[in-house]
Amino acid sequence: MSEVLTREVPRLAATEVPKTLIEAQDPAWLTIVLARRVKGVETVEVIRTVATKVRFAVEFEDGERGAYCLKGLLDVDEATARGGPTCVLESDFYGRIAPLVDCTVPECIATVIDRERQQAVTVMRDLIGQGAVFCSALESFTPDDAVLSLGQIARLHARSDVLAQFDWIRPRLSQLAEMTYITPETLQELLDGPRGDGLPSQVRDATRLVAALKSLAARDARRPQFLVHGDAHAGNVFRRNGGMGLIDWQLLQRGGWALDVAYHINAVLPPEVAEAEERRLLGEYLKMMRGHGLAMPDEEEAWLQYREAAIYGYYLWSITRRVDPPIIVEFVDRLGKAVARHGSHGLLQA
Repeated sequence: MSEVLTREVPRLAATEVPKTLIEAQDPAWLTIVLARRVKGVETVEVIRTVATKVRFAVEFEDGERGAYCLKGLLDVDEATARGGPTCVLESDFYGRIAPLVDCTVPECIATVIDRERQQAVTVMRDLIGQGAVFCSALESFTPDDAVLSLGQIARLHARSDVLAQFDWIRPRLSQLAEMTYITPETLQELLDGPRGDGLPSQVRDATRLVAALKSLAARDARRPQFLVHGDAHAGNVFRRNGGMGLIDWQLLQRGGWALDVAYHINAVLPPEVAEAEERRLLGEYLKMMRGHGLAMPDEEEAWLQYREAAIYGYYLWSITRRVDPPIIVEFVDRLGKAVARHGSHGLLQA
Protein backbone atom coordinates (compact mmCIF):
# COMPACT_ATOMS: atom_id res chain seq x y z
CA MET A 1 0.00 0.00 0.00
CA SER A 2 1.21 3.52 -0.78
CA GLU A 3 2.44 5.93 1.84
CA VAL A 4 -0.31 8.32 2.90
CA LEU A 5 -0.14 11.95 3.83
CA THR A 6 -1.50 13.10 7.17
CA ARG A 7 -3.89 16.03 6.96
CA GLU A 8 -4.89 18.24 9.82
CA VAL A 9 -8.23 17.14 11.24
CA PRO A 10 -10.85 19.89 10.87
CA ARG A 11 -12.50 21.40 13.93
CA LEU A 12 -15.82 19.93 15.01
CA ALA A 13 -17.46 23.20 16.04
CA ALA A 14 -19.83 23.10 19.01
CA THR A 15 -22.70 25.18 17.66
CA GLU A 16 -26.01 24.74 15.88
CA VAL A 17 -26.27 23.74 12.22
CA PRO A 18 -27.70 26.76 10.36
CA LYS A 19 -30.98 26.35 8.51
CA THR A 20 -30.71 29.48 6.38
CA LEU A 21 -28.11 31.36 4.38
CA ILE A 22 -28.52 34.36 6.69
CA GLU A 23 -27.68 32.22 9.72
CA ALA A 24 -24.67 30.71 7.95
CA GLN A 25 -23.29 34.17 7.18
CA ASP A 26 -23.77 35.55 10.68
CA PRO A 27 -20.42 36.88 12.03
CA ALA A 28 -21.18 35.60 15.54
CA TRP A 29 -21.84 32.08 14.27
CA LEU A 30 -18.74 32.13 12.04
CA THR A 31 -16.65 33.33 15.00
CA ILE A 32 -17.49 30.07 16.76
CA VAL A 33 -16.94 27.92 13.66
CA LEU A 34 -13.65 29.51 12.58
CA ALA A 35 -12.41 30.03 16.15
CA ARG A 36 -11.44 33.60 15.29
CA ARG A 37 -13.37 36.80 15.87
CA VAL A 38 -15.13 37.72 12.65
CA LYS A 39 -15.78 41.40 11.94
CA GLY A 40 -17.53 41.19 8.58
CA VAL A 41 -18.73 38.75 5.91
CA GLU A 42 -19.09 39.27 2.16
CA THR A 43 -20.99 36.75 0.04
CA VAL A 44 -19.13 36.00 -3.19
CA GLU A 45 -21.30 33.34 -4.86
CA VAL A 46 -24.29 31.16 -3.99
CA ILE A 47 -24.87 27.91 -5.90
CA ARG A 48 -28.06 26.01 -5.18
CA THR A 49 -28.66 22.44 -6.32
CA VAL A 50 -29.88 20.03 -3.62
CA ALA A 51 -27.28 21.35 -1.21
CA THR A 52 -26.23 25.01 -1.19
CA LYS A 53 -22.62 26.00 -1.78
CA VAL A 54 -21.70 29.47 -0.54
CA ARG A 55 -18.40 31.15 -1.35
CA PHE A 56 -17.71 34.02 1.02
CA ALA A 57 -14.95 36.31 2.23
CA VAL A 58 -14.37 37.04 5.90
CA GLU A 59 -12.67 39.98 7.55
CA PHE A 60 -11.34 39.12 10.98
CA GLU A 61 -11.06 41.67 13.77
CA ASP A 62 -7.26 41.54 13.57
CA GLY A 63 -7.51 42.84 10.00
CA GLU A 64 -6.72 39.59 8.19
CA ARG A 65 -9.03 38.23 5.52
CA GLY A 66 -9.93 34.70 4.49
CA ALA A 67 -11.83 33.06 1.62
CA TYR A 68 -14.08 30.10 2.41
CA CYS A 69 -16.81 27.88 1.01
CA LEU A 70 -19.66 26.47 3.10
CA LYS A 71 -21.84 23.57 2.00
CA GLY A 72 -25.11 22.41 3.54
CA LEU A 73 -28.90 22.34 3.22
CA LEU A 74 -29.91 26.00 3.57
CA ASP A 75 -33.36 27.51 3.03
CA VAL A 76 -34.82 24.15 1.96
CA ASP A 77 -38.27 22.65 2.32
CA GLU A 78 -39.07 19.73 4.58
CA ALA A 79 -38.72 17.14 1.81
CA THR A 80 -35.25 18.37 0.82
CA ALA A 81 -34.20 18.53 4.48
CA ARG A 82 -34.63 14.75 4.60
CA GLY A 83 -31.41 14.60 2.59
CA GLY A 84 -29.51 15.78 5.65
CA PRO A 85 -27.79 12.41 6.27
CA THR A 86 -25.79 12.90 3.07
CA CYS A 87 -24.45 16.17 4.50
CA VAL A 88 -23.52 14.37 7.71
CA LEU A 89 -21.76 11.74 5.61
CA GLU A 90 -19.76 14.40 3.77
CA SER A 91 -18.77 16.14 7.00
CA ASP A 92 -17.69 12.80 8.43
CA PHE A 93 -15.60 12.17 5.33
CA TYR A 94 -13.67 15.40 5.87
CA GLY A 95 -13.38 14.89 9.62
CA ARG A 96 -12.59 11.17 9.75
CA ILE A 97 -11.60 9.82 6.32
CA ALA A 98 -9.83 12.65 4.47
CA PRO A 99 -6.96 12.78 7.00
CA LEU A 100 -6.20 9.14 6.11
CA VAL A 101 -6.33 9.18 2.30
CA ASP A 102 -3.69 10.47 -0.10
CA CYS A 103 -5.93 12.00 -2.73
CA THR A 104 -6.38 15.71 -3.38
CA VAL A 105 -9.47 17.20 -1.73
CA PRO A 106 -10.48 20.68 -0.52
CA GLU A 107 -8.92 21.82 2.74
CA CYS A 108 -11.66 21.49 5.33
CA ILE A 109 -11.50 23.99 8.21
CA ALA A 110 -14.48 22.94 10.30
CA THR A 111 -17.62 20.85 10.38
CA VAL A 112 -20.84 21.38 12.33
CA ILE A 113 -22.88 18.22 12.86
CA ASP A 114 -26.24 17.60 14.55
CA ARG A 115 -26.51 13.83 14.66
CA GLU A 116 -29.93 13.86 16.31
CA ARG A 117 -31.45 15.95 13.51
CA GLN A 118 -29.12 14.39 10.92
CA GLN A 119 -27.98 17.74 9.54
CA ALA A 120 -24.50 19.15 8.95
CA VAL A 121 -22.49 21.83 7.20
CA THR A 122 -18.88 21.73 6.05
CA VAL A 123 -16.62 24.80 5.87
CA MET A 124 -13.65 24.63 3.48
CA ARG A 125 -11.05 26.92 2.00
CA ASP A 126 -12.33 28.48 -1.22
CA LEU A 127 -10.79 26.41 -4.01
CA ILE A 128 -11.52 29.01 -6.68
CA GLY A 129 -9.70 31.58 -4.59
CA GLN A 130 -6.73 29.19 -4.60
CA GLY A 131 -6.74 29.08 -8.40
CA ALA A 132 -8.73 25.85 -8.87
CA VAL A 133 -11.02 25.35 -11.86
CA PHE A 134 -14.00 23.00 -11.70
CA CYS A 135 -14.60 20.61 -14.57
CA SER A 136 -17.94 20.15 -16.34
CA ALA A 137 -19.69 17.80 -18.74
CA LEU A 138 -19.94 20.75 -21.11
CA GLU A 139 -16.17 21.32 -21.29
CA SER A 140 -13.41 19.21 -22.84
CA PHE A 141 -11.88 16.35 -20.85
CA THR A 142 -9.20 14.27 -22.56
CA PRO A 143 -8.02 10.67 -22.04
CA ASP A 144 -4.82 12.07 -20.53
CA ASP A 145 -6.96 14.06 -18.10
CA ALA A 146 -8.81 10.84 -17.27
CA VAL A 147 -5.53 9.13 -16.35
CA LEU A 148 -4.90 11.90 -13.81
CA SER A 149 -8.40 11.77 -12.34
CA LEU A 150 -8.35 7.95 -12.23
CA GLY A 151 -5.13 8.32 -10.27
CA GLN A 152 -7.06 10.24 -7.61
CA ILE A 153 -9.76 7.55 -7.54
CA ALA A 154 -7.10 4.84 -7.23
CA ARG A 155 -5.54 6.65 -4.25
CA LEU A 156 -8.95 6.68 -2.57
CA HIS A 157 -9.61 3.01 -3.33
CA ALA A 158 -6.15 2.12 -2.04
CA ARG A 159 -7.27 3.03 1.49
CA SER A 160 -10.18 0.62 1.50
CA ASP A 161 -8.66 -0.95 4.61
CA VAL A 162 -10.31 1.85 6.63
CA LEU A 163 -13.71 0.27 5.98
CA ALA A 164 -12.98 -2.17 8.80
CA GLN A 165 -13.05 0.66 11.35
CA PHE A 166 -15.84 2.77 9.86
CA ASP A 167 -19.00 0.68 9.69
CA TRP A 168 -21.07 3.84 9.08
CA ILE A 169 -19.84 3.81 5.46
CA ARG A 170 -22.72 1.89 3.93
CA PRO A 171 -23.29 -0.01 0.64
CA ARG A 172 -25.18 2.81 -1.05
CA LEU A 173 -25.86 0.80 -4.20
CA SER A 174 -28.04 -1.68 -2.34
CA GLN A 175 -29.92 1.21 -0.73
CA LEU A 176 -30.52 2.79 -4.15
CA ALA A 177 -31.83 -0.50 -5.47
CA GLU A 178 -34.45 -0.67 -2.73
CA MET A 179 -35.54 2.97 -2.50
CA THR A 180 -39.14 3.77 -3.33
CA TYR A 181 -39.35 7.57 -3.56
CA ILE A 182 -38.55 7.39 -7.29
CA THR A 183 -41.23 5.10 -8.72
CA PRO A 184 -40.80 3.27 -12.03
CA GLU A 185 -43.57 5.48 -13.42
CA THR A 186 -41.71 8.67 -12.46
CA LEU A 187 -38.44 7.28 -13.82
CA GLN A 188 -40.15 6.38 -17.10
CA GLU A 189 -41.49 9.93 -17.43
CA LEU A 190 -37.97 11.28 -16.98
CA LEU A 191 -36.48 8.88 -19.53
CA ASP A 192 -39.25 9.70 -22.02
CA GLY A 193 -38.22 13.35 -21.82
CA PRO A 194 -35.32 15.15 -23.53
CA ARG A 195 -32.70 13.38 -21.41
CA GLY A 196 -33.46 10.12 -23.19
CA ASP A 197 -33.41 11.45 -26.74
CA GLY A 198 -30.89 9.59 -28.87
CA LEU A 199 -30.83 6.46 -26.70
CA PRO A 200 -32.18 3.06 -27.79
CA SER A 201 -35.66 2.24 -26.53
CA GLN A 202 -34.43 -0.70 -24.45
CA VAL A 203 -32.09 1.60 -22.52
CA ARG A 204 -34.99 4.01 -21.84
CA ASP A 205 -37.12 1.28 -20.25
CA ALA A 206 -37.48 2.21 -16.56
CA THR A 207 -38.61 -1.25 -15.41
CA ARG A 208 -35.63 -2.84 -17.12
CA LEU A 209 -33.28 -0.26 -15.62
CA VAL A 210 -34.50 -0.82 -12.07
CA ALA A 211 -34.19 -4.61 -12.51
CA ALA A 212 -30.63 -4.21 -13.77
CA LEU A 213 -29.73 -1.99 -10.82
CA LYS A 214 -31.05 -4.60 -8.38
CA SER A 215 -29.05 -7.32 -10.13
CA LEU A 216 -25.90 -5.16 -10.03
CA ALA A 217 -26.41 -4.51 -6.30
CA ALA A 218 -26.69 -8.24 -5.60
CA ARG A 219 -23.51 -9.03 -7.56
CA ASP A 220 -21.59 -6.10 -6.14
CA ALA A 221 -22.34 -7.17 -2.56
CA ARG A 222 -20.57 -10.50 -3.19
CA ARG A 223 -17.37 -8.84 -4.46
CA PRO A 224 -14.51 -7.26 -2.51
CA GLN A 225 -15.58 -3.93 -1.06
CA PHE A 226 -13.68 -0.70 -1.66
CA LEU A 227 -13.88 2.84 -0.33
CA VAL A 228 -15.89 4.37 -3.18
CA HIS A 229 -16.54 8.04 -4.00
CA GLY A 230 -19.90 7.16 -5.52
CA ASP A 231 -20.45 10.25 -7.69
CA ALA A 232 -17.26 10.67 -9.71
CA HIS A 233 -18.60 12.67 -12.66
CA ALA A 234 -16.79 15.58 -14.31
CA GLY A 235 -18.48 18.22 -12.15
CA ASN A 236 -16.94 16.69 -9.05
CA VAL A 237 -13.39 17.02 -10.36
CA PHE A 238 -11.24 20.14 -10.10
CA ARG A 239 -7.95 21.15 -11.67
CA ARG A 240 -5.22 22.93 -9.72
CA ASN A 241 -1.47 23.36 -10.21
CA GLY A 242 -1.40 20.89 -13.09
CA GLY A 243 -3.14 18.15 -11.12
CA MET A 244 -6.68 17.11 -10.25
CA GLY A 245 -8.73 16.63 -7.12
CA LEU A 246 -12.13 15.36 -6.01
CA ILE A 247 -15.05 17.11 -4.32
CA ASP A 248 -18.59 16.23 -3.18
CA TRP A 249 -18.52 13.25 -0.84
CA GLN A 250 -22.25 12.93 -0.19
CA LEU A 251 -22.45 9.50 -1.87
CA LEU A 252 -19.36 8.06 -0.16
CA GLN A 253 -19.92 4.32 0.17
CA ARG A 254 -18.48 0.83 0.27
CA GLY A 255 -18.82 -1.10 -2.96
CA GLY A 256 -17.04 -2.56 -5.95
CA TRP A 257 -14.20 -0.53 -7.51
CA ALA A 258 -15.95 -0.65 -10.90
CA LEU A 259 -18.81 1.55 -9.66
CA ASP A 260 -16.43 4.51 -9.62
CA VAL A 261 -14.31 3.56 -12.62
CA ALA A 262 -17.08 2.79 -15.14
CA TYR A 263 -19.09 5.81 -14.00
CA HIS A 264 -16.08 8.12 -14.16
CA ILE A 265 -14.68 7.15 -17.55
CA ASN A 266 -18.06 7.26 -19.27
CA ALA A 267 -19.15 10.48 -17.57
CA VAL A 268 -16.03 12.55 -18.26
CA LEU A 269 -15.43 11.47 -21.88
CA PRO A 270 -17.68 11.80 -24.95
CA PRO A 271 -19.02 8.37 -26.05
CA GLU A 272 -16.77 8.00 -29.10
CA VAL A 273 -13.67 8.85 -27.03
CA ALA A 274 -14.69 6.55 -24.18
CA GLU A 275 -15.26 3.69 -26.62
CA ALA A 276 -11.80 4.14 -28.14
CA GLU A 277 -9.92 4.60 -24.86
CA GLU A 278 -11.75 2.79 -22.06
CA ARG A 279 -9.86 -0.51 -22.16
CA ARG A 280 -6.56 1.35 -22.01
CA LEU A 281 -7.82 3.56 -19.18
CA LEU A 282 -9.12 0.54 -17.29
CA GLY A 283 -5.68 -1.02 -17.64
CA GLU A 284 -4.06 2.15 -16.30
CA TYR A 285 -6.33 2.06 -13.26
CA LEU A 286 -5.61 -1.63 -12.58
CA LYS A 287 -1.88 -0.96 -12.86
CA MET A 288 -2.15 1.91 -10.37
CA MET A 289 -4.08 -0.23 -7.91
CA ARG A 290 -1.55 -3.05 -8.12
CA GLY A 291 1.15 -0.44 -7.59
CA HIS A 292 -0.63 0.48 -4.35
CA GLY A 293 -0.35 -3.17 -3.32
CA LEU A 294 -3.95 -4.25 -3.86
CA ALA A 295 -5.00 -7.53 -5.48
CA MET A 296 -7.21 -6.84 -8.48
CA PRO A 297 -9.05 -9.11 -10.94
CA ASP A 298 -7.39 -10.03 -14.22
CA GLU A 299 -8.13 -7.88 -17.26
CA GLU A 300 -11.04 -9.93 -18.61
CA GLU A 301 -12.84 -10.22 -15.27
CA ALA A 302 -12.22 -6.50 -14.69
CA TRP A 303 -13.67 -5.73 -18.13
CA LEU A 304 -16.81 -7.72 -17.28
CA GLN A 305 -17.28 -5.90 -13.97
CA TYR A 306 -16.70 -2.57 -15.70
CA ARG A 307 -19.33 -3.31 -18.34
CA GLU A 308 -21.89 -4.33 -15.72
CA ALA A 309 -21.18 -1.31 -13.51
CA ALA A 310 -22.07 1.17 -16.26
CA ILE A 311 -25.68 0.79 -15.05
CA TYR A 312 -24.86 2.59 -11.78
CA GLY A 313 -23.92 6.01 -13.15
CA TYR A 314 -26.67 5.84 -15.76
CA TYR A 315 -29.29 5.23 -13.07
CA LEU A 316 -27.99 8.10 -10.91
CA TRP A 317 -28.29 10.61 -13.74
CA SER A 318 -31.59 9.19 -14.98
CA ILE A 319 -33.20 10.13 -11.64
CA THR A 320 -31.42 13.50 -11.27
CA ARG A 321 -33.65 16.58 -11.35
CA ARG A 322 -32.00 19.48 -9.49
CA VAL A 323 -29.17 20.15 -11.92
CA ASP A 324 -29.14 22.36 -15.01
CA PRO A 325 -30.99 20.45 -17.79
CA PRO A 326 -28.16 20.65 -20.37
CA ILE A 327 -25.83 18.90 -17.92
CA ILE A 328 -28.41 16.22 -17.11
CA VAL A 329 -28.99 15.58 -20.82
CA GLU A 330 -25.26 15.30 -21.52
CA PHE A 331 -24.56 12.87 -18.69
CA VAL A 332 -27.61 10.69 -19.39
CA ASP A 333 -26.61 10.54 -23.05
CA ARG A 334 -23.00 9.58 -22.32
CA LEU A 335 -23.84 7.01 -19.66
CA GLY A 336 -26.86 5.61 -21.51
CA LYS A 337 -24.75 5.06 -24.61
CA ALA A 338 -22.18 3.25 -22.47
CA VAL A 339 -24.91 0.94 -21.14
CA ALA A 340 -26.07 0.26 -24.71
CA ARG A 341 -22.54 -0.24 -26.03
CA HIS A 342 -21.63 -2.71 -23.31
CA GLY A 343 -24.92 -4.58 -23.26
CA SER A 344 -25.05 -4.00 -19.49
CA HIS A 345 -28.70 -5.05 -19.18
CA GLY A 346 -28.02 -8.38 -20.85
CA LEU A 347 -24.94 -9.07 -18.74
CA LEU A 348 -26.90 -8.45 -15.55
CA GLN A 349 -29.71 -10.77 -16.67
CA ALA A 350 -27.32 -13.64 -17.35
